[in-house]
Amino acid sequence: MMESTGGPYLNTAAVTSPVGIVRLLQMMFGCTTFSLVAHQGGFSAAYGTFCMFVWTFCFAVTVFIITCEFTHLHSCLSISWGNFTAAFAMLATLMSVTAAVIYPLYFVQLGCYPITCEVRDFRIAASVFAGLVFVVYGAEVFLTRAKPGQVTSYMATVSGLLKIVQAFVACIIFGALVNDSQYSKYVATQWCVAVYSFCFMVTVVVVAFSVTGKTAQLCFPFERSVVVYTFGAVLLYVSAAVIWPVFCFDSKYGSPQRPSACAKGKCPWDSQLVVAIFTYINLLLYVVDLAYSQRIRFVSHI
Repeated sequence: MMESTGGPYLNTAAVTSPVGIVRLLQMMFGCTTFSLVAHQGGFSAAYGTFCMFVWTFCFAVTVFIITCEFTHLHSCLSISWGNFTAAFAMLATLMSVTAAVIYPLYFVQLGCYPITCEVRDFRIAASVFAGLVFVVYGAEVFLTRAKPGQVTSYMATVSGLLKIVQAFVACIIFGALVNDSQYSKYVATQWCVAVYSFCFMVTVVVVAFSVTGKTAQLCFPFERSVVVYTFGAVLLYVSAAVIWPVFCFDSKYGSPQRPSACAKGKCPWDSQLVVAIFTYINLLLYVVDLAYSQRIRFVSHI
């Protein structure tokens, strides 16, 4: 006589809990968004390709997470599941808000010319659902974030979530650097690039160790090392926040104002301004991270 195996092997809370419902909405909204774009809305160039990648990537990973939690397969994976889902939720939030801004900015218009009214309507609908995708991923971050006094995974804490944001902002900086920013013109600006690269790589390593759950196996206190690194990153970013504007916008080295001869989208001054703005943003993120990282304890097995 066969016993019922539905209870022990299937986790219904994975789709009925508040977080589970939010993930189902992520899957539904994400699928709707890229289906609207692929069917009639259309996309082109690097911006459109990026948006489609974001929606399909987030949809695929969300399906993977729901499947693993519903079937308990995540217990067979040699990773820290709590850190993985928290890190992905934060990354998906940042990626989806970027796509939700880029797609309507470059592809939505009020008139029907030169596209048809049907294509315009599909693009507007896709933009609406792209915004909903961002909302539901942000909702998961809100629901799964660490509460005061709660024992949870590191990536669900403010410090852990900030690591994802720091890496994402660094990617924006790199994008501006390669877009004719003329960073190789001075040794000082090359130092700034070295700062961005070093901090990005170490931040990625911290996230990787947390997600893989290997922090407890290290021969040194990982949490203390992260705090020391964060302090060092603050100092490095302070130097970049001072050096980059001086060598890009001071009249002795660069231009205080945007050159009138610069073409839109192909102006080194624009790229330099983007780098400067996001340098200060990341500096602020590292300062906040330093303040929070001293108040938490790492949990690698959650």
